[in-house]
Amino acid sequence: MKRLFILTAAVIMAIGLLGGCSGKEESKEGTKTKTVTILYPGDESDRMSEFMKNEFAQKMKEDLGIKVEMVYTPWDQYWEQKDIMLAAQEPIDLYWDGLPDLATMVNKKQASVLNDLIDKYGQDMLKVLPEEQLKGATINGEVYGIPSAYAPSSGMFQMVCVRQDILEACGMTEIKTAEDLKVFAEKAKKLYPEVKGPADPIFKPLTRYFADEQLTWCANEDSVVYGDKTNKVYDYYETDAFKKVAQYNRQMYNGGLYSDDLTTKYNERDSRMQTGLYLWVEGSLGKENEIISSVKANAPDARLKSYILKPEEPRYITATGGEVLCIPQTAPNPEGAMKFVNWLYSSQDNYLMALYGVKGKDYEIVDGRIKKLVSDEFFYEWMFRNKNYQLFAPDIDQSYIDTYESWDDKAITSNMLGFRFNNEKVKVIETAIKEVAGKQMAPILYGFVDFDTEYPKALDALKKAGIDEYVAEVQKQMDEFQASKNK
Repeated sequence: MKRLFILTAAVIMAIGLLGGCSGKEESKEGTKTKTVTILYPGDESDRMSEFMKNEFAQKMKEDLGIKVEMVYTPWDQYWEQKDIMLAAQEPIDLYWDGLPDLATMVNKKQASVLNDLIDKYGQDMLKVLPEEQLKGATINGEVYGIPSAYAPSSGMFQMVCVRQDILEACGMTEIKTAEDLKVFAEKAKKLYPEVKGPADPIFKPLTRYFADEQLTWCANEDSVVYGDKTNKVYDYYETDAFKKVAQYNRQMYNGGLYSDDLTTKYNERDSRMQTGLYLWVEGSLGKENEIISSVKANAPDARLKSYILKPEEPRYITATGGEVLCIPQTAPNPEGAMKFVNWLYSSQDNYLMALYGVKGKDYEIVDGRIKKLVSDEFFYEWMFRNKNYQLFAPDIDQSYIDTYESWDDKAITSNMLGFRFNNEKVKVIETAIKEVAGKQMAPILYGFVDFDTEYPKALDALKKAGIDEYVAEVQKQMDEFQASKNK
């Protein structure tokens, strides 16, 4: 009996040890396969879905011991859904947004401080995302996001991407002025009645054209701009540039060159352009290469080209890119999110896999150029573009590549580079301004209502909303920012 008891006890202990080991292994295995959930704008392509479940999933398991899941939200719903999901503390580990709005996201407590995560898990990415790049997402010495596109950036938001094939068919070769755009739209309307006109009222490129100095948006909802020559902050809606843009767009609308969709569905401008039925959209250096495949899917003979209006005037670097990746304060797996971003930038092979899929199946490299074998999109190239890894398609002219690589050589660095407005003291005013801007000023800006009759009423509403106090607060913070740089 004693021997039986000892044997029984030994068996029970062995089972217990095995069970304990199994539990630890499962826990360990659970840690290895912990999920990183990414909130992403747009729609998932069929190949992207297959890729994420198979080749990419295997790569993430082997390299990082994590699983990456994508939560897609249509473009026209993305920002609203992002706010709702983060407020509800849904399990989102990483999301994208526009870098100019970072301070607002921080005030909404949608972004966590990343300094420690970068120190522990983000050192590889710093080889191709230099310290200067991260400064663009730094507020009061703390890094709140990763400016994910590292590429030539002067003239950002000041270019127009046009259907070059239609432009040339209209007997034109290039775009330099606002009048060029108007003539182009008029000629295209006659020659191509099926084309629906511009996809975008491009108010920022037009602002460059009509402004007397570089004006850069520096507070929420496009309501406040900074003038580089005067070193002053202005209510955009009271500038001469705004008035000239609004009056120009009114002429375009009255001439039957703008459709109502341009204002009622403004955020769908890129989607419109990609249907192959529109003439232009706000561009950036390389925009034509980003969207040409989508455009050609609907208009096989299409060619795109980007132009900067008033090209003889200086170009300014006003931001370290336009994109930012943030990790929410409520992220269940912030370490995994940082590991994923670090992995993507840690080598060109990883970078190309994330952006273009599997080599030999989704893309191939021929003579230093990248040839896509499928039309599906993977992780957006524009969101992660990095000039250290970037490859160009075989049909990209070498002249364009030369221009791209030298684009910032003569650019001027704006005095406001790195400025982030903190709206904490003027949140109520900002909300009121947004209401007026969206309902009254936007239709004026896009040319859909008469300027002379509607502008005085809209400006009065803006004054009552507190725009002067708001501008004064932005100016105060801008002065403090400028003073801090001189210490």
